[in-house]
Amino acid sequence: MAKRSKQAKDNCILAKIATRYANEPTVGGYDILNEPNWGFEDTVRDRNGLKEQKNGPLKQLMKDITQAIREVDKKHIIIIEGNGWGNNYQGVLGPWDDNMVLSFHKYWNHNDQPSIQHILDYRSQYNIPVWLGETGENSNTWFTEAIRLLEKNNIGWSWWPLKKLGNNNPLQIPSNPGYDSLVNYWNGKTNRPPAKNIAYTALMELAAHTKCEMNIVHRDVVDAMMRQPFSDESKPFRENKISNGTTLAAVDYDLGVNGKAYYDLDTANYYISTGKESMGNRGRMYRNDGVDIYEDSLHKGKYYVGHIEDGEWLQYTMDVLTAGKYDLVFTIDPKNSEGLFSVTDDGIPLAANVPVPAGGETTSGENRTLKNIQLKAGIQRLRIYTERGGYHFVQIQFYYRGT
Repeated sequence: MAKRSKQAKDNCILAKIATRYANEPTVGGYDILNEPNWGFEDTVRDRNGLKEQKNGPLKQLMKDITQAIREVDKKHIIIIEGNGWGNNYQGVLGPWDDNMVLSFHKYWNHNDQPSIQHILDYRSQYNIPVWLGETGENSNTWFTEAIRLLEKNNIGWSWWPLKKLGNNNPLQIPSNPGYDSLVNYWNGKTNRPPAKNIAYTALMELAAHTKCEMNIVHRDVVDAMMRQPFSDESKPFRENKISNGTTLAAVDYDLGVNGKAYYDLDTANYYISTGKESMGNRGRMYRNDGVDIYEDSLHKGKYYVGHIEDGEWLQYTMDVLTAGKYDLVFTIDPKNSEGLFSVTDDGIPLAANVPVPAGGETTSGENRTLKNIQLKAGIQRLRIYTERGGYHFVQIQFYYRGT
């Protein structure tokens, strides 16, 4: 037994890591195996071990690693994960160490009590702490729902990741044209880039952009994770101080949960639970709510709201500096000339069933002007309701016409 223990310690990289960090107070613990995926009993029909009932080899491996770590570090937490992406604990428990935590992962399923009940049952049955070691990769709506569920059940959580390429995380690493061309080549969309140094230059630029100070901060994601789980109150995305000539971008609707800051019919991806792929923000641009946002193909860095469906709405908290009558000029791309929208201000109707102007399918859009709209001074909430969808919404411009 002593010989086996020495071999385990000598051959285990985590034991060597534990030797280095055994007395380090900033280390919480060792997650000894991330997302095991193996169908031990049926490697053909259950390759990822989702239906595995015994998990014998997995349990033995984690016990051996634990033993090797404990040879050099008896202080830090041992974190274990079940089979099938950290969720299948059949045959793995009970605990074999006095300082052990069960970690599970959660993606693309409903955020309801049944989705975590098996984890809660393990916590109660084996008196073992549990936490959500990895989750994310979804919309703001899903994030808020998940965190509410976890906090309600006293489960700690960690997101994956803090930052990466893409907009559905707190920090986004900006890409560059050279790296984009490499990705297109790797995916078989373009020919090999001609310059030999383009790959090196592009990858070094991407590496430099991983620094936090170079990242794009997504305040909507931060708000959805830190504030919205505990508040249904909507907040302005921008100051939106309204005076003569002010432009309010359609994509700068309020921060908040679906049904309070905006209303969208397709807000998150629940395909693990439903079997149907859904999207949240179909354009995967600018923000991470359910609202579908796309980049203007002719003007890089300019965005519009698209795929607008019947019954959806957007809210804008604005500060009108001078009371009076304004012309409101809506820039809309009339993909469907049958579109209709209505406008309210703090719940008071300003215009009803305004027809979207007929016109060509242009990204710059067509204008529909609502003349002599009376606005009071101060903070108020403007809502744009879609009575009949099929159009794209770009912006609103305000022109003061007097008292």
